[in-house]
Amino acid sequence: MTANLDAAPSSLPAAAFLLPVAAGIAVLAFGRLGHRFCKGVALATAGVLAGMGILMVRRTLQGEILAAWGNELRVDALSALMVLVIGSIGFLTTLYSFRYLEKGELGKRMGVVKAERRLAFFYFLLLWFLGTMAWAAVTNNIIMLWVAVEATTLTSGLLVAFFWDRRALEAGYKYLMLLTIGITFALFGCVVVYASAAANAGLGGHEALLISEVQGVAGAIPPRTALLAVALLVIGFGTKAGLAPFHPWLPDAHAEAPTPVSVLLSGVMIKVALYALARTVSIFFPEIPQLTVFAVALGSFTMVLGVVLAMVQDDLKRLLAYSSVSQMGYVLAGVGLGTYLGYYGGFFHLLNHAIFKALLFMSVGAVVYATGVRKVSELGGLAGRMPITGICFLVGALAIAGFPPFNGFMSKLTVYLALAGSGLWWAVVIAVFTSILTMVALIRPAFRVFWAAPPPDAEHLVHVREVPMVVWAPMAVLALACLVLGVAPHMAYGLLNRAAQVLAAAGG
Repeated sequence: MTANLDAAPSSLPAAAFLLPVAAGIAVLAFGRLGHRFCKGVALATAGVLAGMGILMVRRTLQGEILAAWGNELRVDALSALMVLVIGSIGFLTTLYSFRYLEKGELGKRMGVVKAERRLAFFYFLLLWFLGTMAWAAVTNNIIMLWVAVEATTLTSGLLVAFFWDRRALEAGYKYLMLLTIGITFALFGCVVVYASAAANAGLGGHEALLISEVQGVAGAIPPRTALLAVALLVIGFGTKAGLAPFHPWLPDAHAEAPTPVSVLLSGVMIKVALYALARTVSIFFPEIPQLTVFAVALGSFTMVLGVVLAMVQDDLKRLLAYSSVSQMGYVLAGVGLGTYLGYYGGFFHLLNHAIFKALLFMSVGAVVYATGVRKVSELGGLAGRMPITGICFLVGALAIAGFPPFNGFMSKLTVYLALAGSGLWWAVVIAVFTSILTMVALIRPAFRVFWAAPPPDAEHLVHVREVPMVVWAPMAVLALACLVLGVAPHMAYGLLNRAAQVLAAAGG
């Protein structure tokens, strides 16, 4: 088939997920060598994965497509974008976790000695989590895409329940139960796509499994069968992406997971699920034009519901979890348009959300590290004691609300323009209104936690001080990225342009 002619053989796609898996096994097998060994292997592996993402970006910007294992693995610009996000956020999260786990939530809830004993298991799961997400980004096999996304559920589920107390076990059980049931629908959808492509499009058994092959013959799949497949894929991958009304697992998982895990869940994992949704559903856009209105309507509903629920939260981590639901609505609304500008805006917001949501969760984690508290009503006046954390949280709040000159403004503006260009002005109004509510939902708690007077009985805040450098340094990097991509969005143009063209061409 012609889909293979432009693919260059490369070991990068396989290495992107095999390396973290192998490193995780090494950490688990030799964890008795000490926590420094575990940390060193984890950080080096995440750094190499980020480096692989950069190499993939460079090669795909030159027009290459990287393939391995007989085109089972395939990296184009969109895949490269995802690997870069997974590796970069994974590296910063791993660095952030070094001091945070031992002296922060894990040490306080389990005791420092017990926490150190479990660090090897934590970094084993962390590396496998990164590896399974990278696998989802590079696979070209539609069934293996489902397997990889489900594998991220299993590894992250153990991380959600990592504290192993009543609250963590309850959150982990709910997480695994709801996501396993939800993602099963995606399996049915993938099977329907495969079977229909094999039966109606003249593809061989193996070729019908490859997304790059199916997208060229999607028009041969009967419309009703395509609609069934799309419905199943939206429910399945939409559940994992936290889209409303499939989102109930998300706030409990984020609230009870260790903060570094929350960073990866919200900053990366839900994007991987949305990536899987975009990869599979976009091939049907030309044949089912009604999908555009449905996707934008679902995205708009997700925006509003998420931000309304975020506004009534007193727990900072639950607030950020619900805001993640809302922001995924923007990504879906952009990608769901099926146009070049929609894809560009959606992927731009996906990238930006990974940055500022990781920043916000790290900032909240820093507050928990220093105070042991995460409820807005029990905090106040921290700006004088934690100035770096206060500035980082404010930057993240302004970015997610879409304030210039930060990155969220540019990606949201692109989504607005894409919606307007498609004549969906009602969706533009909803998106702008949601941004205003997001400003209220994030700026208000930022003021109360850092600049308002502390509550009268706040003895737990007396000895609070700024977190160690190894904790705030990743936050500072992310805050700087929010500003840089807002002031100079052209820096990401080449990659986003190529990524948008991937799906625009597939649907063309």
